Order: sequence, then C-alpha cells, then structure tokens
Amino acid sequence: MTQTTTEEQAQPQTIKAVPVRHPGRWIAIVVIALISAMFIHMLVTNDAFQWQFMFDNALTEPVLAGARTTLVVTIVAMALGVALGIVIAVARLSPNPVVSSAAWLYTWFFRAVPRLVLMILFGNFGILYSRYEVGIPFDRQIGDLLGITFDGRFAGLSARDLVTGVVAGTAGLALSEAAYMAEIVRAGIQSVDPGQAEAAQALGMSRILVLRRIVLPQAMRVIVPPTGNETIAMLKDTSLLAFVPAADLFFQLQAVGNRTFQIFPMLVAACLWYLAMTSVLMVGQYFLERYFGRGFSGRVRRVKGAPAVAGGSHGV
Repeated sequence: MTQTTTEEQAQPQTIKAVPVRHPGRWIAIVVIALISAMFIHMLVTNDAFQWQFMFDNALTEPVLAGARTTLVVTIVAMALGVALGIVIAVARLSPNPVVSSAAWLYTWFFRAVPRLVLMILFGNFGILYSRYEVGIPFDRQIGDLLGITFDGRFAGLSARDLVTGVVAGTAGLALSEAAYMAEIVRAGIQSVDPGQAEAAQALGMSRILVLRRIVLPQAMRVIVPPTGNETIAMLKDTSLLAFVPAADLFFQLQAVGNRTFQIFPMLVAACLWYLAMTSVLMVGQYFLERYFGRGFSGRVRRVKGAPAVAGGSHGV
C-alpha cells in the first residue's frame, strides 16, 4: 500500500495554471477610451475649430509656397549644419589644443544662445554694416597715405538685399545646428574601436582616409538616429522664421488668421501641416536606421541547417 502511494506521488501531476489578473490594464483602457471619446466629441461639436474655413485656407497658394520655403530652409540648414558639424567634431578631437579649443568655444556659444535670438541677431546685421563690399582692404587709408583718391572696392551689395529674412533665418538655424551635430558626430566617432583606426594607419592610410573609409561608416549607426531627431526638430524650428520675418509656412498661416480674425483655426492648421511633414520624416528616419543598423542586431538569426553558435550574430 505504501509503495503504491509513493509511485502515485512520484508521477507528474496536472498543473492547474491560473491566469494572472491585471485589473490595472482594464482601468487604463477605460480611462483612455473615455478621454479619446471626449476629445473626438470636442473636435466634432466645437464650432471654434471652423473645419471648413480651415481646409479652405490651409491649402491656398501662399500657404503652399510657405510650405515649400519651410522644406527648402530645413534641407539647406541641415545640410550646412551636418557638414560644418563634421568639421567641428573632427576639430574637437584634434590633438592641436588651439584647434580643439576653438571648436569647443563654437559649440559652447551656439548651444547656449537660443535659436530665435540668433535669427533676429542675423536679421539685424544691417546695423553693423549698411553695405557688404568686396575689394582691397584699407583702401581709404592707403589713398590717404599716398595722397591720392583711391577706391579699391570692386562690388557691393546692400545689407537689406543680402541678409533677407530667409537668409538670416537659415544662417541662424545652420550655425546653431552645427554645434549640436558636432557633439553627435563626436560621440559617434568615439564609439568606434580606436584599434581599427590604428590598424588602418599602420597600413599606410592617411587620417582623412581612415575617417572617411573606416570610422564614419561604422559611426553612422550611432549618428543617424539623433540626426533624424535633429532633422525633425529643424523642420519644427523653421516656424521661428515668422519672427525674422520670412514667408515660411507658419508665417503664411498666421497671416491668414490675422487677416480673417480666425486665429485659432489657423493654429490648428499649422499643427496639422507640421504633423504631416514630420510623419514623412519619421518614416524616412526608420528606414535609414534600419539600413545603417545592419549587422548590429542583438537577435541571433539562425541559418537553416547551420548549428547554433554562442554569442552575438555576425554579418557574413
């Protein structure tokens, strides 16, 4: 009898699994559903949105021209910011203390000053010089020294014609972005194993060639995600051009609101415009991150018929 009881106890028993209850999840679902219903009800029933007026005025030719200006400024400012940021990042890592200190001062200044202040400052450069001219420097002093009337200016342009709102805003955004991109690129370069650069230099490759062929391609995995975020932030920061002023997207929508005294619908239209454009940039960022992140996935991808190998996956 005792032996039979022992054998029955030794056999595996059926596991009675009781699912874990999560009442907090259901409460969160109910709260989110209520808030969503209240928000949708406000959008549909509140007359302050003026949906028909909004769509009639948010797609006019001046607004579309402002959207094109916003995209052009974003592309130009980011291109200049990235190019200058790479140069500053390399200068920050230079063994020359003068070069590295100058690069640090640049990043310190442009990261400390708000972008709106920079753009307005650039827009008022006409206070310093009414004209920008090209020619021989100190031409008047040379003429006075020789006792003759000497004009060494070859060409000139009024500051008002040269430093327009778009130019001032683009310059302010680009110079500010270069400081942030310098830190992003510097972090990406420092994430690469220095032994690879040393091995490439031992093979006779120059420092510039090592940076272009060895370091930067590997650093892109670290550089691309924050650069995508900076591009999206740059697109949104172009709305600051309205204060320079420049006829960008936000400026045109704000002008419609001020002219028709329907300010709130135009602000909502601006939100919808920026939501649409930034969503497109987010899709592009996703594919860029996936492209430059190849071979760095933490998941082990098994090849059919291949034995399992301990450790991380390696590209073939």
